[in-house]
Amino acid sequence: MSGSIAVAGLGPGDAALVTPEVATALADATDVIGYIPYVARVAARPGLTLHASDNRVELDRARHALQLAMAGRHVVVVSSGDPGVFAMAAAVFEAVEHGPPAWRDLDIRVLPGITAMLAAAARAGAPLGHDFCAINLSDNLKPQAVIDRRVRLAAEADFAIAFYNPRSRSRPDGFGRALGILRDVCADERPVLFARAVSTPEETLHVVRLPDARPEMADMRTMVIVGSSATRTIARSGAPFLYTPRSAA
Repeated sequence: MSGSIAVAGLGPGDAALVTPEVATALADATDVIGYIPYVARVAARPGLTLHASDNRVELDRARHALQLAMAGRHVVVVSSGDPGVFAMAAAVFEAVEHGPPAWRDLDIRVLPGITAMLAAAARAGAPLGHDFCAINLSDNLKPQAVIDRRVRLAAEADFAIAFYNPRSRSRPDGFGRALGILRDVCADERPVLFARAVSTPEETLHVVRLPDARPEMADMRTMVIVGSSATRTIARSGAPFLYTPRSAA
């Protein structure tokens, strides 16, 4: 008899932000598959096998999960945040599309989670209160020219923009390119939120104006949210509140 797959989001870090639906799936799982630090967030227990792997083998992970499910196992594929946002849900369905026909009849569910983007926005106020977009700055799976074009078009459309994976040791220059495009297109002092390790003990929030934003302010644990031209700053002691009004001129 076939098993099942739940593709689950573990949220941004704090266990309190894991949804009850995901907690139930983990409690019922025979196997958990995912990137090493995400699998490490799942407590070991009798009857549960943990399968941790590197971050560049997403399709291999997906195929492994599908093979285990075909063998009758109840598999949870874990991602941080939400599994449908730059994460494992798309990889699982890509594997299904190109795999054996029997995989299409498996019980596959996607269990949503709280994304880093939404967790960071909530900490700061409501910077995504009007139209916004999310752009992954990693060039592992798409050319840099595509990233540059999307950043420029998003800025020209005056979206608030949430940037995932802004800067790593292996690609230190991409975020600087994005900032340069934003400064060129926007030519204003809209606020930029650097929210690092949100909902963990290492959390930090820092707000600067676009001309003052620097690449070294971000790393792979940082969510960067750039406001639109309408995004407002409310000064107070500590980090300011940010919000983007729901109405547009």
